Amino acid sequence: MTMIADNLQSVRTRVQAACRACGRDPAEVALLAVSKTFGPEAVRAAHAAGQTAFGENYIQEAVDKMAALADLPLVWHCIGPIQSNKTRLVAEHFDWAHTVDRLKIAQRLSEQLPAHRAPLQVCLQVNIDGGPTKSGVAPSDALTLAREVAQLPNLVLRGLMTIPEPAPNFATALAVHRQARALFDQLCAAGLALDTLSMGMTADLEAAVHAGSTMVRVGTAIFGGRAHAAAPG
Repeated sequence: MTMIADNLQSVRTRVQAACRACGRDPAEVALLAVSKTFGPEAVRAAHAAGQTAFGENYIQEAVDKMAALADLPLVWHCIGPIQSNKTRLVAEHFDWAHTVDRLKIAQRLSEQLPAHRAPLQVCLQVNIDGGPTKSGVAPSDALTLAREVAQLPNLVLRGLMTIPEPAPNFATALAVHRQARALFDQLCAAGLALDTLSMGMTADLEAAVHAGSTMVRVGTAIFGGRAHAAAPG
């Protein structure tokens, strides 16, 4: 698993270089390792290389993985779609949920959080570029939803998450990511205490960092091509 350690270092170097290029402190950008479809051994290898935060798309697969890795001090982020019948699993097992896009989902997460668990850290998923296949609240509705979610007990609204359509070049990606940053700034100006802008993946992390991302979600560049196709969870 030394490949994973080497890949992690390469990604960290990319983030640091992107930060230097736009005058940012690399400490402002967290790295979330997207471990979906990879087994516990891959996560252990990444942890051994200093990675503690992991993102999972498929909820049941993630819960099984968490059980196998219960001995490690990991932070788990749900970055896949959350259906109503999976909110309890998310509330019971994850530390973060990046993909809240409806008040109903947020309410269920709040209601189903076990009493012994810390508040769930959440981001609103915004369909920033109107992608026809992407989930997310419309940018025009984000402020209303954010205000509603911020009032719920057991949840801490941290910011926004985006998954824009693939961009053909740096300039195009940067323009879309800047739309997300502008929306983030708008919500902050409206009085919401946000600190997280979750955007940027393997292909576009440099553009995301330039636009102001505080958390990049990287899978392929760390773990390689997907090991297998998992059923949506």
